[in-house]
Amino acid sequence: MTETQNGEAFDAISVHNFSEKILEQVVHFHVMKLSGGFFLWVGSTPVLSNLAVSMSSKYDSVPLSTLVIGDPSNTAPNSLAQRLAKKTKKQVFVSYSLPVTDSNLGLLVENRIKKELELHPEHF
Repeated sequence: MTETQNGEAFDAISVHNFSEKILEQVVHFHVMKLSGGFFLWVGSTPVLSNLAVSMSSKYDSVPLSTLVIGDPSNTAPNSLAQRLAKKTKKQVFVSYSLPVTDSNLGLLVENRIKKELELHPEHF
């Protein structure tokens, strides 16, 4: 959605939320569409425990990625941000606040995000 402020056009931030029960756990997804990218929060409780950012580079086929806040030993937010940046060709901010107890959970969460991307690309 484009809005006008002081005669200047800009893209407003839009918000999209969805939830899914994955491996007996309710997982919540919060997407904020930004100008040229999006912020994605994934979690089961309202905690922002980490934040990664990733974007494509003309110098490498693998998107650049860095962890802004959080435990550097938890690679889930960086990895997810990189894969989403590569898929969408946008700047992606990811907060992944789920316990890393089951390797299948991460894969199922990512598949759910990709499904939402296909169903509602206007929110990303």
